[in-house]
Amino acid sequence: MPAKVGVVKVISLSSSSIFNIGDVYYMAPQAAAKTFAGGGSFNTGDGIRININRSETFVNDSENIDQPIVGNA
Repeated sequence: MPAKVGVVKVISLSSSSIFNIGDVYYMAPQAAAKTFAGGGSFNTGDGIRININRSETFVNDSENIDQPIVGNA
């Protein structure tokens, strides 16, 4: 059933997001990411104190494709 939509203000969209107004049969966002992080990474909160004298991240990635998204539906 069609809908009447008023004014829409889009501030931002990420690279793997979908924005749709209206009728849709199928929507499938696709994205892939690879993240490497050392000690003390991804810490959140108030008053965090981290003391790491030496932090190294060694990556040996021999694969060219880790997570293919082509053809995934």
